[in-house]
Amino acid sequence: MGTLMYNHFFEFVGYIAGICTAVCFLPQTIKTIRTKNVKGLSSLSYLIYNIGILSWIIYGIHLGSVQMVIFNIISIVFAGTILYMIVFYRGKRRRKMSRAK
Repeated sequence: MGTLMYNHFFEFVGYIAGICTAVCFLPQTIKTIRTKNVKGLSSLSYLIYNIGILSWIIYGIHLGSVQMVIFNIISIVFAGTILYMIVFYRGKRRRKMSRAK
C-alpha cells in the first residue's frame, strides 16, 4: 500500500509540473495578443524554447507518456503563438518603416 501511495504522490507532482509548465506562457500570450507589442521579447529565446518543447513531445511519444505529450503540446501552442507574433509584428513594422522611406 505504501508503494502505491508513493507512486500516486509522484504522479500528482508530475501533473502539477506539467500544468505549471504548460500554462506559464498563457499570461504573456494573452498580453501579446491584446497589445500586439513584441518589443521586449527575444525571438531567439522563443525559437530555442519551441525547439526544446518539440523535442520533449517527440521524446514523450517515444516513451508513450501521454502526460508529457499533452502538457508539452499545450506549452508549444502558447510559446509558438508568441514566436509567430514576434516574427509577424516585427516583419509588419519593418515593412511599414520601409514604405515610409
